Amino acid sequence: MKGVVFDGKQAQVVGDLEIRAPGPGEVLVAVAAAGLCHSDLSVIDGTIPFPVPVVLGHEGAGVVEAVGPGVGHVVPGDHVALSTLANCGVCADCDRGRPTMCRKAIGRPGRPFSRGGRPLFQFAANSAFAELTIVKAVQAVRIPADIPLTSAALIGCGVLTGVGAVLNRARVDRGESVVVIGTGGIGLNVLQGARIAGASVIVAVDANPAKEAVARQFGATAFLTSTEGVREILPTGADHVFECVGNTALVRQAIELLDRGGQAILLGMPAPTAEATFLPAALFLDKSVLGCRYGSSRPQRDIALYAELYRQGRLLLDELVTETYPIEDFAKAADDAHHGRVARGVLTM
Repeated sequence: MKGVVFDGKQAQVVGDLEIRAPGPGEVLVAVAAAGLCHSDLSVIDGTIPFPVPVVLGHEGAGVVEAVGPGVGHVVPGDHVALSTLANCGVCADCDRGRPTMCRKAIGRPGRPFSRGGRPLFQFAANSAFAELTIVKAVQAVRIPADIPLTSAALIGCGVLTGVGAVLNRARVDRGESVVVIGTGGIGLNVLQGARIAGASVIVAVDANPAKEAVARQFGATAFLTSTEGVREILPTGADHVFECVGNTALVRQAIELLDRGGQAILLGMPAPTAEATFLPAALFLDKSVLGCRYGSSRPQRDIALYAELYRQGRLLLDELVTETYPIEDFAKAADDAHHGRVARGVLTM
């Protein structure tokens, strides 16, 4: 079968991947579509260290092909969106409803794929850039069959992370003010999360002025090309500032833009050794800096919720898909994403 493999030097489309049968508690999924996220590019450029060779991709949707023993919530033929959260379901964090904190879900990549007899690692417990993949049962979330799979693919990463950061981590309330720094795939979902939450002022900041129209479409009430004008809109600062770029200078700016009691939520992925600096006095008056993993999500609950919001017309998915590419055109899709030509490119299998 076809898939995108990174060997430590280059990523290429291959046609001779093999995958084992699903074991207990596993689901075999025929991937129909997969979004190309900057996290995939970060593996290629080394920002995210990961063992190789690895089958890339982590934002996908498809149709259940087969299930292993003990799986009952999905059956062959079901449409599913895939999450990257292979949480155990039984540890203290899972029991408290915090699956993103499950230690068994982090840093233990499996190797269900092989090529020429050599095992390959699975990226983010998912590897959606392949015609077939295996995930834990908890990662396969059944969705209505009337949702286009090219759109549903984006729920499992960009939407969970961006919208989830607003609703689950920051818990933005009606009438509050939000600033979103960076309007890529994650930033756009933060914008629409703020809109859904009922924020009254939603300021989008992006150095590229061409992104204004789409930012406003997703919920921005104002658009700026730098943070310098934020205080003109919000003289006392913002209740919530989301940094969606991963730039340490912007982290400091996010903190400096906070109002009393405000919180800065860090979503962008800087290099593992990057350090940010800020004035500790800037946090007095009850200001906070929050990390956020995967939108602090509970995927089985949240994906179903976001699918329903999409069907109601409240959550935008189709509009996130700037362009679709056959998997053979991965190199072009990656180049477009790297140069910011697309909000989200989607590979189709």
